[in-house]
Amino acid sequence: MRLFKLQNPPSYDYNNCMNNQTKTVLPAEWTPQDAVLLCWPHQSMDWQSILPEVEATFDELSYYICESQQLIIIAHDADHQAHIEQRLSNRGARLTAVQWLLHHNNDSWCRDFGPITVLKDNQPVAVNCEFNGWGNKYAHQLDNNTNQALVENKLITCPLLTTDLVLEGGSIDSDGAGTILTTSQCLLDKQRNPALNKQQIESHLKDLLGAQRIIWLNSGELEGDDTDSHIDNLARFCNSETIAYAHCDDMHDPHYTPLKQLEAELNQLKTLQGKAYKLIPLTIPGAKYFQQQRLPASYVNFLIINKFVLMPTYNDPQDTINLAQLQAVFADRKVIGIDCCSVIKQSGSIHCLTMQLPRHTVNN
Repeated sequence: MRLFKLQNPPSYDYNNCMNNQTKTVLPAEWTPQDAVLLCWPHQSMDWQSILPEVEATFDELSYYICESQQLIIIAHDADHQAHIEQRLSNRGARLTAVQWLLHHNNDSWCRDFGPITVLKDNQPVAVNCEFNGWGNKYAHQLDNNTNQALVENKLITCPLLTTDLVLEGGSIDSDGAGTILTTSQCLLDKQRNPALNKQQIESHLKDLLGAQRIIWLNSGELEGDDTDSHIDNLARFCNSETIAYAHCDDMHDPHYTPLKQLEAELNQLKTLQGKAYKLIPLTIPGAKYFQQQRLPASYVNFLIINKFVLMPTYNDPQDTINLAQLQAVFADRKVIGIDCCSVIKQSGSIHCLTMQLPRHTVNN
């Protein structure tokens, strides 16, 4: 294990890093990975009232990541690191797979502030987008410094490309072949990029991420979702021809109509080769509540890593059904259920908590 401390990070120039003569692609999540980034919760975060049960979820998540690849854990300080090490040791996690960064963060949702890694002529470049707390809803400046800290402390060894485009990792999903899925409700939200219209945002995504086309979904939302309909709660690529999506079959559930509209949109989509996508419905669990608010529990918020697919579960009959649905798609990986009844109380799940780092990105 290696320990790194935050120092003054360098700055990088977006215009000097990009060259339109080279081929850029945002790799699919099933592309081989070096590591996963995880920011461990602590008492100074919003997790305070439910911290013990949340840490139990982090224990399980970390265990399986360490069985698959490296894990970079962001800890608050040295005492926090020692506390996490003891927990992971008790769980039997492979501690030799863990690298550490001591850094203060506002929250744990590193999907949305972590580096979005593209391949530029097959070489990784970590894109450091602006993070503004999901449209200035929450404090975010500490989170927004994380990527520069990772590079300064040599945890990420590929170039870091910084842009002032506000873009969260959970708001996009890539098939690795030039198609990016997103939602208009999130990316066109004026609290994120008020000076940009849809065409300008598309242009940025094509330049930054090498997208050949952007698929904008206009339907589908989950109650309690404060991300303005991130795609990673609604529809995800499982491979270049298959999309898993949030489904509702209860006509009395307020999600029924918007998710049926989402399903209808997905049924109209075609691959770049003109084929209809194979669609995998992942039926949402029964209504889950915390402090009288319905929670945006979705099975679509799974994480694909080298050996496993880690799918959130919610102590619900749909858990087993959806585990089997995903296992049928991911024949090359074992699908593992991770109890997320704790973390969903803060309106996120496994994918929201993590950011994968492709091969040749991390200092081994």
